[in-house]
Amino acid sequence: MRKHTVRTAVTLCAAALLTAGLGTASAAPATSPSSAHGAGAQPQPRQPVLVDCAFQPHARPDAFILACGDGNSRLASLHWQRWDGRTAVARGVNLVNDCKPYCAAGEFHSYPVVVRLAHPEPWKKRPQVRQFTQLTLTFTGARPAGYDRVVTLPLWS
Repeated sequence: MRKHTVRTAVTLCAAALLTAGLGTASAAPATSPSSAHGAGAQPQPRQPVLVDCAFQPHARPDAFILACGDGNSRLASLHWQRWDGRTAVARGVNLVNDCKPYCAAGEFHSYPVVVRLAHPEPWKKRPQVRQFTQLTLTFTGARPAGYDRVVTLPLWS
């Protein structure tokens, strides 16, 4: 019984810290394109950005959360080979929680991926800025159960 109480307390503390971090990120100045996950490069004029869960723009972030609601899928160790007006391509890892026996007690597993961003369009929040609207993951080795080798996702705006 004590084991579950400690696990619950740790989970609640982690959730509180994550919530505090997102609150801080969402309070960042609207002109700040640096990555909330690490130092990201400044976007070049007219080059599209990647918009994160806190609706902040980033160019070449080293990490990115895919599952905004619970953080159970995220990209890390991103190394960008290309970032231009049409596409962006990086290598990195997709960290995915197996949620066994449930997500709070689950374990994250690392899967190597190639990330491709595409289809830049005007960002609804700031129409003068273009954002990538599609993300494609290509798993280059093992992949999570139930995932295809290539997964294409729409990005929020």
